[in-house]
Amino acid sequence: MVPQIKVPATYLRGGTSKGVFFRLEDLPEAAQVPGRARDRLFQRVIGSPDPYSAHIDGMGGATSSTSKCVILSKSSRPGHDVDYLYGQISIDKDFVDWSGNCGNLSTGAGAFAIHAGYIDSARLAEDGVCTVRIWQANINKTIIAHVPVSNGQVQETGDFELDGVTFPAAEIVLEFMDPSDDSEGGSLFPTGNLVDQLDVPGVGSFQATMITAGIPTVFVNAADIGYTGSELREAINTDPAALARFEKIRVAGALRMGLIKTPEEAATRQHTPKIAFVAPPVDYVASSGKMISASEVDLLVRALSMGKLHHAMMGTAAVAIGTAAAIPGTLVNLAAGGGARNVVTFGHPSGTLKVGAAASENGGDWKVEKVTMSRSARVLMEGWVRIPGDSF
Repeated sequence: MVPQIKVPATYLRGGTSKGVFFRLEDLPEAAQVPGRARDRLFQRVIGSPDPYSAHIDGMGGATSSTSKCVILSKSSRPGHDVDYLYGQISIDKDFVDWSGNCGNLSTGAGAFAIHAGYIDSARLAEDGVCTVRIWQANINKTIIAHVPVSNGQVQETGDFELDGVTFPAAEIVLEFMDPSDDSEGGSLFPTGNLVDQLDVPGVGSFQATMITAGIPTVFVNAADIGYTGSELREAINTDPAALARFEKIRVAGALRMGLIKTPEEAATRQHTPKIAFVAPPVDYVASSGKMISASEVDLLVRALSMGKLHHAMMGTAAVAIGTAAAIPGTLVNLAAGGGARNVVTFGHPSGTLKVGAAASENGGDWKVEKVTMSRSARVLMEGWVRIPGDSF
């Protein structure tokens, strides 16, 4: 039998997600380049694919928020400190999705860049903020993380509270620069419309806003699909028929956005696009038991990730929400009351989140300069992760 090997790794929470972080140079040689070896390595670290959906034999937590791996390396791109590559590991299926970013773990990427020694010590003030410029290699975008520093090290403890995270920590401000899709033929609204009529076989036809800011996202009105927008995870995730309907909506949106050519392709692209439903504010009780008043928020949003309703909100989906809210006429903007706005506070299953967006229109084309939000990050464990030597 082949013995286990040790790979240097850090287990880190970023925002409302957590994942296993690696320095590129610490990975086994075969996994330092994209390919099957890297995928298999990450799958074995997390404990996937797991037909029990439990991740007992790995570092994952059997949710989309905890089945993640990250690679950081010194950036060769001018004006950037590190390259950040993110893999979403499927829980029960045999694949790793590299099609998008994780906004929550982007927070961890900024902090880990300092922890991992990628930032010159001369830039680490005794007390202050270190600005880390991150190249997001999955989507070729710049993220700027403003990481608090104390005594020349990352300050992790603090009094910043983030709904969806149990304990307070130090605040990290993230700026997602030019987060829309500017690839060849890409645009903020792939269909060319702020709102489309989306026909979903076997489900129905209803309005949808499809946007590519942060991460490709399909927004629909909660009322159009039989919800209030105040639902918690249990109301959706314990209903197989509801999850199947959401997947059909997601697939229809992916086809309409040009992300896939056939419905079958969606099975290997679970991370993108996201599907979310929006509604005007109402009072509701968050999953923590905290009362959220309609007066506290501009709108309600619920989003699914990897086939399940997220317990809070994905960071990249929050970028999409902030961007769409800033553009008059989108479903997100209308749910928030309409009109021009550069900041929005929305209610999610765990509480609320405030997101700022700078968007502008030129000749009918919308562009978003940046989206800003606050998160936090904390190292949970560091050392080595062990995996069987023949697993990749």
